[in-house]
Amino acid sequence: MFKSIINDIDSVFDRDPAARNRIEVFLLYPHIKALICYKMSHFFYTKKMFFLARLISNISRFLTGIEIHPGAKIGKGLFIDHGIGVVIGETAEVGNNVTMYHGVTLGGTGNEKGKRHPTVGDNVVIGAGAKVLGNIYIASGTRIGANSVVLRSTSPSSTVVGIPAKEVDKNSKITYLSEYII
Repeated sequence: MFKSIINDIDSVFDRDPAARNRIEVFLLYPHIKALICYKMSHFFYTKKMFFLARLISNISRFLTGIEIHPGAKIGKGLFIDHGIGVVIGETAEVGNNVTMYHGVTLGGTGNEKGKRHPTVGDNVVIGAGAKVLGNIYIASGTRIGANSVVLRSTSPSSTVVGIPAKEVDKNSKITYLSEYII
């Protein structure tokens, strides 16, 4: 467990230019505290000690503003920048080296039974406020734009934006509103 915490701390330096040293990251980055609590709660969840798992999860949510259900499966190197308002549901699966910004939800779409939350591949970036909903697969290398609502699986290394989110054509020209102002 300690080795994985050090790995999570070290992954911050690749993605946050404001990070100065391991002690600062360990003490001041809320996602590190949330991941430590998640690892403890997930351990108890796998041992079918559901009450204790949920208790630790709720204390973590209160302290960090990040809610990770103990039943979720989280890979190595998850980085949650700023953290507040992030929700990761019970059957969600998050791959390695995923970056999430504040306000991201990996949630369900209703009262389904079984797998009802997204599976996120490796090296995915999920923008602030994005909602990824349902039993869908976010392919490795995908970038999800801020405030997008993703309801369908994505292609590898794609960029999706909008409500509902759609893949952006890599060859399309982006037009800015300022081009229309005289």
